[in-house]
Amino acid sequence: MSQRASPYTIAIIGRPNVGKSTLFNRLVGRRVALVHDQPGMTRDRREGEGNLFDLSFQIIDTAGLADPDTSELTKSMMDQTLSAITESDLVLFVVDGREGCTPYDQELADLLRRQKKPILVLANKCEGRHGHLGLADAVSLGLGDVIPISAEHGEGLSELYDALVPYVPAEGDLSEEEEDAQKPLQLAIVGRPNVGKSTLINQLIGEDRLLTGDMPGVTRDAIALDWEHKGRRIRLTDTAGMRKKGRVTVSAERLAVMDTHRTIQFAEVVIVLIDATAPLEKQDLTIVSDVAEEGRALVLALNKWDLVKDKDKQMKEVQRILDIQLTQVRGIPCIPISAIHGKNLDRLLEAVFQVYEAWNKRLPTAKLNQWLQHVVNQHPAPAVSGRRIRLKYMTQIKTRPPTFALFASQAGELPTSYTRYLINQMRKDFDLPGIPLRIYMRQGKNPFADKG
Repeated sequence: MSQRASPYTIAIIGRPNVGKSTLFNRLVGRRVALVHDQPGMTRDRREGEGNLFDLSFQIIDTAGLADPDTSELTKSMMDQTLSAITESDLVLFVVDGREGCTPYDQELADLLRRQKKPILVLANKCEGRHGHLGLADAVSLGLGDVIPISAEHGEGLSELYDALVPYVPAEGDLSEEEEDAQKPLQLAIVGRPNVGKSTLINQLIGEDRLLTGDMPGVTRDAIALDWEHKGRRIRLTDTAGMRKKGRVTVSAERLAVMDTHRTIQFAEVVIVLIDATAPLEKQDLTIVSDVAEEGRALVLALNKWDLVKDKDKQMKEVQRILDIQLTQVRGIPCIPISAIHGKNLDRLLEAVFQVYEAWNKRLPTAKLNQWLQHVVNQHPAPAVSGRRIRLKYMTQIKTRPPTFALFASQAGELPTSYTRYLINQMRKDFDLPGIPLRIYMRQGKNPFADKG
């Protein structure tokens, strides 16, 4: 790339209505571009000064590129977009993480590949449980790793930052470790009513900051507190107790439970607090399952452990139920504590940091495919209609939680039991206990083969 005096320039490219202008507004830091569900709101190029943590750059929002027609307007929009690509140092290629890739996304990928510019693929609209199929689909574009984001909710910006660092000159002098230390870990504490969530937070921060009481329902709003433990910044969020849906009748309680679900969506690690004297009731299992479905890192805390008489028997029973009922988070850390007496809280926080590290883990593609070959040799995939399913290639498409695309022949025929086998082996071989792992099957060959 040639040296130039102007700022580092990034162009945002993609089909209409994939969220380019929303991303532009997010990076510029104010609502500059019009945003609407109607496709085609952006027609002219729009430029602004973008910032992401310590990175500063010029950002260009471009018109959505739809299937070309012969109109002068469409031709002018394409010319403007090509000019933006030419003037840019790097391209953010945005696809719709919910809808997946269309044939025209493939055409745009080929167009961008010919420009000989660095390209980062962003799968937008991936908030919550949305976008996972579109993520796996985006890998088939053959443009490298895909970064899941939600421009509307500001999710995935840390991953975008990590991808931009090798390209964009940083203005600040912060090291990567210092930058990570500045971002607080988002830790939510959830559970049934009256299990001691507010008491636990008061013990952790060392003051009676939150109201507590013997009656359920004291906490209504999700309350966030900034706190520091051994030099690590943490944002602790207390939440309302979550009862069975059938028992939630008061509108205020219904809103409180909705607020708790929203807190889980935006958390990084969730401590599910349960009453050790009556552990793992059906509602406890439902809460853990909901957290796992959202893809959050999980720690199970058995509160009121001081009241348990036969501790060994109780712990074995809890582990037995977990192994049977919650296979999707097998190996979840299970820490006995006493919130009211402050017992075992250091061990609880150590487990939080460990699952957070595993939740952010990225496995090298080469190592992942060596592992795939080994586990398939140990236990081959089954045959369908006399033809054995061939597992061809595997790549990690995101972290938080670790998510993988597996390319195979007859991909739609691979039994769920075999996918579970792969996930269980992955947990064991790559030391990933207790966090949700996801594998999405894709039909076809290795998308990165024969790409220049």
